[in-house]
Amino acid sequence: MPINKKDHRNRVKLIFNVKSGTNGESPLQLINVIQELQALDFLTEVYLIEPDCDLKMIVQDAIFQGINLFVVCGGDGTVSSVAKAMIGTNATLGIIPTGTQNNVALSLKIPTDIPSAIAILRTGRRVKVDMGIATCGNNSTPFIEICSVGLFSTLFPVVDEIQHGDITQIGDFLTTLTASPPSEIHLLLDDNQEIQKLGHVVLVSNMPYVGQHYIVGADDAYNDGLLDVTFFADLSKLDLVGYVVKGPGTSTQEDERIQHFRVRKVAIGTHPDMPIMADGITIGNGMVEIEVRSNALTVMTPKTATNKNVESGEILEK
Repeated sequence: MPINKKDHRNRVKLIFNVKSGTNGESPLQLINVIQELQALDFLTEVYLIEPDCDLKMIVQDAIFQGINLFVVCGGDGTVSSVAKAMIGTNATLGIIPTGTQNNVALSLKIPTDIPSAIAILRTGRRVKVDMGIATCGNNSTPFIEICSVGLFSTLFPVVDEIQHGDITQIGDFLTTLTASPPSEIHLLLDDNQEIQKLGHVVLVSNMPYVGQHYIVGADDAYNDGLLDVTFFADLSKLDLVGYVVKGPGTSTQEDERIQHFRVRKVAIGTHPDMPIMADGITIGNGMVEIEVRSNALTVMTPKTATNKNVESGEILEK
């Protein structure tokens, strides 16, 4: 049966992560999402994420078929995977947050209840969002939320398991924490400013919220053309743990040893080598160059969002 023009205009590719969120909820969530999309007159094509799937090929094939709206249903890792596949295209990304932290959705003011998030596809606006590009050796990896160097990267896999309910990993968390030495960390900022100090962690963020909803940037950090660098210099592990428990953020009083920079580009080197992660994926060790790519992705956000990169007249009406 041929697709008429109206159906063609309303086609959407739903990319769904069945492993996201609370165990056992995914089948019901998928049905709920499809029903909500149908109620808003979207013709939905579903893709269930599989291990080692090629999302870039999935996106390219859908664009070739005339689909220009992709809706991702999952947590920050799923959103990041789809965003990386869409970077540089003219397609638009919608987000239905069903993960654990949902920092990207929180940063973009997208609600966590499914009907409200889906309603934004009709009532919201397209916003141009920056992404970061992290280069280790010959490999470049885009990221939408955060690139981390050091202890944060070392602990992430264990912390992620704990957040998903595996409390047996707490012992591994403590073992990893105590066994991780500091490194001499060298930063070269895009104004040629050099900083070299002993430390455990450097965070380079594109979104205002990371981790346990920690505030690391301004509300418009996702499209200001800059990346926020947080350097935890000369802090002991005990200081770091206390800082994490208290909750970092630009709105709280911080230890003066924690340094903040806003850059377009930063090079980070460590000795001994420290692990490097981009949006929760290990990409290398030791040396990384990170830069911002402005307006790299178009995302649907609530229409109340106001900033210089909102495209006027882009509300998706029926």
